[in-house]
Formats: sequence, C-alpha cells, structure tokens
Amino acid sequence: MTAFVSKEDLAIPREAAGVVLFAHGSGSSRFSPRNRFVAKELQRAGIGTLLVDLLTKDEERLDEVSGELRFNIPFLASRVSEITDWMNKQSQVKSLRIGYFGASTGSAAALLAASTRDDVSAIVSRGGRPDLVMNILSKVTAPTLLIVGERDEEVIHMNEKAFAKLTCEKKLEIVPRATHLFEEKGALEEVAKLAVAWFKRYFY
Repeated sequence: MTAFVSKEDLAIPREAAGVVLFAHGSGSSRFSPRNRFVAKELQRAGIGTLLVDLLTKDEERLDEVSGELRFNIPFLASRVSEITDWMNKQSQVKSLRIGYFGASTGSAAALLAASTRDDVSAIVSRGGRPDLVMNILSKVTAPTLLIVGERDEEVIHMNEKAFAKLTCEKKLEIVPRATHLFEEKGALEEVAKLAVAWFKRYFY
C-alpha cells in the first residue's frame, strides 16, 4: 500500500459499476466538505469513490513552506496514476470502470494521468485548471466534463481555452450564480447532479 492511500477511504456500494478517484487541488484535502458532499451523492447513485491526499504528510509540510509541489502537475499526475494502479489491484475494484473527479490543480493532474492510460472511462473537473496541461489535452480520450461557476470568470476563460483543445467527447457546464468554491445555495448540489449523470452515462 502506498503512503498516501488507505483502504479505509475506498467506498464501494453494492453492485457498483464504477469507482471515482478524487484528486483535489492545493489548500484542500480528502476531508474537503465539498468533495465529500459530491462523493456521498455518487455513492447514493451506486458509484464507488476514493478520496485521497496526493501528498504525504512530510510533503505537505514541505509544500507549505516552499509551494513547490502544489503546481508540479507531472508529479501530482504520477501520484494519480500510482493510486489508480493500486485501485486496480483491489479485489472490489478489479471489475469496475474507473473515473476521475478533479478540482483546481487536481483536475490538471487527473487529465495528465488519464492522457497516459487506457483504463479511465470518464473525467469530471470542478472549478479546475485544465489550462495547466494544454499540451496534452488532445491525448485525453476519456469523455470529459468541465464544470465552472458562472461568476468564476477567469476560470471560465481558462476552461474555454482548454475545452477547445480537447478532442475527446466533452462538455462544458456553467453553474448559474456560482463562484469558484460553489458555496452558493444549490450550487454544489448542481455539481453533484452533473457529475452523477456524467459518470453513470459512461460507467453503464
């Protein structure tokens, strides 16, 4: 088992058709209430989830001082891929489809990891930074959904540029009245609804 993933964080509902690995961005963790809310909604819909921290405790302490890891997308993507390999070895995951849910820089890491693999069935990005991996977006084959808040104008622009580079099946959803963290009433519920529909579409 790797130093940054635990079976305790793997939740697989009965008769699940797929499992989603959550890759969060800097300043967040697997205890993020936003990602945990979305994960619970996926579980309610019969989709498994794995919430992890991409950095070890020592790496997190280093990054708090230097900031050198949070934007090291190749490094974070290698962790996403390593965790995916770990998932594939778990008995309850072996027969399931795999998806990625990325937030902020985590979405860039998820997209980069997916561009090197053929076992990722779908990707969802919430308020993500796919613009950080523009050079590999044409290599992503997994259907990709980009979700951005209507009031997160700078990130909308970044996602629109990235969306144009994607050649896979894709969709860009703008959540009305939502800002970057989707803290507005009903905003996160809409994110979860969109994510559930996207993953169910490509898991079944």
